Amino acid sequence: MTRTPAFPTASPPQPEKRPVFDVHHGVTRTDDYAWLRADNWQEMFRNPSLLGGQIRAHLEAENVYQAALMAETAQVRKQLFKEMKGRIKEDDSSVPMKDGPYAYGSSFKLGGEQPRYFRTPREGGDQEILLDGDLEAEGKAYFRLGGVDHSTDHRKLLWAFDDKGSEFYTLRVRDLADGNDLADRIPDTGGGGVWDAGNDGFFYTRLDANHRPSKVLFHALGDSPENDRLIYEETDPGFFMNVGGTRSNEWIMVGINDHETSEYRIMSASEPFAEPKLVAPRETGLQYDLEEGGDVFFILTNADSAKDFKIMTAPASDPVRANWQELVPHEAGRLILSVIGFKDHMVRLERKEGLPRIVVHDRNSGEEHLISFDEEAFSLGLSGSYEYDTEIMRFSYSSMTTPAQVFDYNMRTRERVLLKTQEVPSGHDPDHYVTRRLMAPAADGELVPVSLIHHRDTPLDGSAPCLLYGYGSYGITVPAAFNTNLLSLVDRGFVYAIAHVRGGKDKGYGWYDDGKRAHKMNTFTDFIAVAHHLVAERYTAHDRIVAQGGSAGGLLMGAVANMAPECFGGIVAEVPFVDVLTTMLDATLPLTPPEWPEWGNPIASEEDYRTIAAYSPYDNVAALDYPPILALAGLTDPRVTYWEPAKWVARLRDRKTGDNPVLFKINMDSGHAGASGRFSRLEEIAFTYAFALKVAGKADLATTAPPTLLDAQTAL
Repeated sequence: MTRTPAFPTASPPQPEKRPVFDVHHGVTRTDDYAWLRADNWQEMFRNPSLLGGQIRAHLEAENVYQAALMAETAQVRKQLFKEMKGRIKEDDSSVPMKDGPYAYGSSFKLGGEQPRYFRTPREGGDQEILLDGDLEAEGKAYFRLGGVDHSTDHRKLLWAFDDKGSEFYTLRVRDLADGNDLADRIPDTGGGGVWDAGNDGFFYTRLDANHRPSKVLFHALGDSPENDRLIYEETDPGFFMNVGGTRSNEWIMVGINDHETSEYRIMSASEPFAEPKLVAPRETGLQYDLEEGGDVFFILTNADSAKDFKIMTAPASDPVRANWQELVPHEAGRLILSVIGFKDHMVRLERKEGLPRIVVHDRNSGEEHLISFDEEAFSLGLSGSYEYDTEIMRFSYSSMTTPAQVFDYNMRTRERVLLKTQEVPSGHDPDHYVTRRLMAPAADGELVPVSLIHHRDTPLDGSAPCLLYGYGSYGITVPAAFNTNLLSLVDRGFVYAIAHVRGGKDKGYGWYDDGKRAHKMNTFTDFIAVAHHLVAERYTAHDRIVAQGGSAGGLLMGAVANMAPECFGGIVAEVPFVDVLTTMLDATLPLTPPEWPEWGNPIASEEDYRTIAAYSPYDNVAALDYPPILALAGLTDPRVTYWEPAKWVARLRDRKTGDNPVLFKINMDSGHAGASGRFSRLEEIAFTYAFALKVAGKADLATTAPPTLLDAQTAL
C-alpha cells in the first residue's frame, strides 16, 4: 500500500464540467474538460496575453493550490538550489573550436543566465564577444537563443531567438565589424539558417500557422523577407523539414522526414537560385542521412533490410540511390547512430550491447580502430568540427560518476588529448559513489537495462528512496551521463535509476520497434518491471519509488499510474503527453500528422484507435488510489499543449480514491523546455526534487542519509 505523505490541507481547483462528445469507429467518448483548450491557441502561442480569462483564472488557481501544498518545502528548495548552483562553474566556457583564422566558443559570465558567444585569434589573442545572451534577454520574461552561425568569411553572425517559449524563432544578422545587427529580421522560423557560399544570404525554414516547417527559403541580405525565394515547399503535413550545410560549404541539404521515412534534396551552396536535386524519393520505411565526404557523400541508411543501419557512399555529383555502394555493412545488434566525414577519415558513433563506442575509419587504407574506455557504463558524444581537412576530431565522455570530459583525438596518430574536465566548484569525489548496470526481467522474458547511481554509504536494505526515470519513445536513448543536479538527491540517500525501456534504441533498432504503435504497451510494462526488480534487489521499496518522466516520458508516467499505482510512492510528470488519443485525432495540432508513424493514425485506422485508447492516460483514469502526482507544464508549449496536463489533473481529482494530492504547476512564461535561464531552470528542478523528498518521507530520510553528508545538506 502506498504511504500517504503529509501535505497541508487545501481545496484544489474544481473546473466546471462541460461535456463534449466525439464518435470515431463507433466509439463515443465524453470529455468534460475540453473547454480548457483555448480556441485561439495559435494566436496565444505568439502572444500569451490573448489567453481567455476563464482559462487563465483556472491555471492561476492551480498555481495557487500547488504553492500552498508545497509552501513548507520553501527552505529545502532554497537549499537544493544553492547546492545545485554551487556545482556549476558560473564563468564556465566551452573549449573553442578552430575555424580558419579564429577559434569559436561559448561562455557564461558570473551570475549570467544566458550564454555568450565569442571568438579568439587561432594563434592566441584577446577574446571578442560576438553575442551576449544576457544583454539580449534584458526585460524579457522568457528568452532562449536558437542557432548561432558565423559566416565563412568571418564577417557576419546569423543568430536566432525565441522570446515567448512557443519556438517561433526570429532570425537576425550581426555585422561583426561594429557589433550591430543589420535591418534584416525574419520571424516565424525554425531557429537557424545556413549561409550560402558567398555569405551574402542564407537559407532557412519558415513555420506555418500550425507551427510546421513547411517552406525552405533563401534570404538575400538587405532584401525584404517578402521577396525571399522559395527553395522547396513541403505540402504533406506529416513530414518535418530542416535545412543544413556542409563544413566545406559546398552543399545545402534540405532534409525531410517523419519517424520512419526520410528524403533529401541537395543544391550547390554557390548557386542559391538553382533547383534542389532529389537524392532518393521517400519510400515508407526507408531512412537515410547524408554526410559530406569530398567527392562522395557518406549515406547512413537502413536500405535493403539493414535494420541497425549501414554506411554507403555515392558520388557527390550524382548521389541518387542507383549509385549507392556499400562501405560499412549491416551488422545485427550494432546500431550505427551517426557519421562524420573528414578528408582522410570517417568517424562513426555506434551502440553495441547497450553501450556507445567510436570507430575511426581510414579512407585510404580502409583500416578501422576503436577508441576504448574503461568504465562499465558511460556516455559518448561526437562534437564534430568546423573544419573538414583535419586529422583532429573532438568527442566528449562522461559516466554517472565521472564529470564530462572533452578530448581532441588525432585520427592518424591515435593520440588523445584531454582539453577540459567539467569543474564542480563545490567539489566532487567519484569514489563516494557507486554506479551499476542491471538487467531487469520483463514479463515476456526480455531483459531491460537499468543504469543507476547511489552514494557508497547508502544502505541497500530496501529502505532507500529512489528516483526512477524513464522515457521510451522515438528511439531516443537516455545516456548514463554525469549530472551534478542529481547529487543533491543521491547525497541524501536516494538511488537514482534510469530504466532503458523499449521504445528507445538502447539495444538496437528492434528495441525501438518493440516499443511503438501496436507494441507500445511494452514501454509501460518494462518500466513497471524495472520498479519490481529494484525492489527485489533491495535497492528500494515500492512506496519509496518516485517515478519521473517528461514529454513522451510523461505519457509513460500517466500510463504506469493507471496500470500500477501501488508500485510508486509518487509520480512526477513533466510536460506530459497524456491526452494521446485526442491529440492524434486532431490533424490541426502542430505535431499530429508527423507523429502518426510513431503512435498510429486513429482517424484512419480503427485498430490504431483501439490500441491508443487502451493506454492513453487521460482515457484510462479510473477510481484508483493514485500516489501523489506532480504535473508540470508551460503555457506556450507547442509540443505538448498546456491543456493536456490541465485536463488530466482535473480528471484525476474527479475520479481517484484516497487522499493523495494531485498538483499542477504551470509556467505562464515558458514552453516545452521550461525556464530558459540556466539558474531559473535550477529553481524548477529544485521544486521537483523537493516534491520527491516530501513524498519519500522526511522522517525516514533523516535515518537513511549517508553519514558523510555535508552538515549544510539537510533533508525535509
